[in-house]
Amino acid sequence: MSGNYVHGHHPSVLRSHTWRTAENSAGYLLPHLRPGMDVLDVGCGPGTITADLATRVPGGRVVGIDTSDEVLDKAADLAVAQGVENVELEKADVMALPYSAGAFDVVHAHQVLQHLQDPVGAVREMRRVLRPGGILAVRDADYGGMRWFPDSDGLERWRDLYLTLTSHHYPDAGRRLSSWVQEAGFTDTTATAGTWCFSEPEDRDWWSHTWAERVQHSSYARHALDGGHATQEQLAELAQAWNDWAAHDDAWFVVVHGEVLARR
Repeated sequence: MSGNYVHGHHPSVLRSHTWRTAENSAGYLLPHLRPGMDVLDVGCGPGTITADLATRVPGGRVVGIDTSDEVLDKAADLAVAQGVENVELEKADVMALPYSAGAFDVVHAHQVLQHLQDPVGAVREMRRVLRPGGILAVRDADYGGMRWFPDSDGLERWRDLYLTLTSHHYPDAGRRLSSWVQEAGFTDTTATAGTWCFSEPEDRDWWSHTWAERVQHSSYARHALDGGHATQEQLAELAQAWNDWAAHDDAWFVVVHGEVLARR
């Protein structure tokens, strides 16, 4: 994939990714799925969304692709554990998909385009492998649109650092999706928005602890340290800011996503 994946595949990152389901991360697509469809899931990660999508297209198949052997192995284990038999997993790059034109009824990509240097080129490639009348479904977060309560200088510094580390990509991808999809040649498009909201005690504890670990031990930390953007002490302060935020009984955090459905 033509990008530098800042998050990496540390266990804290994979725990976050395995929380994702078709219901909480691809709900805008689900009403359009039908039995027998062939679906390509780009950047499938550990496969939780992939396996869910496969249950929605009985008699069809879902091909999950990623560039990491590690996460593809986890996705394969998950499919076996859940007894989902219509999933295929392959190592592939979205910029050069190893499939013929018109191979799929649906191409889905969740939190992928924000990490690419050429997101429009990726959408063009996804369009190429869609059948006439097929559906493109893309969803990405918009870090600039994230909001939280109570106010936290530490979380502001966390976001500022994230935006610095991803400045060569598109951390505000959510707001750009409709433009990219149209530039890639789609004319029949519907742009919407979706959110993840963390406010219940269990949810905010999970969200904060995940990020507290990520800022100190994942590739996020390595990029910050190697690039001279933060010290280990400063990263520890960011981790504490996440824990302090979660300790408030009225804590609330929302992740805003752009979503686009487009017909080939």
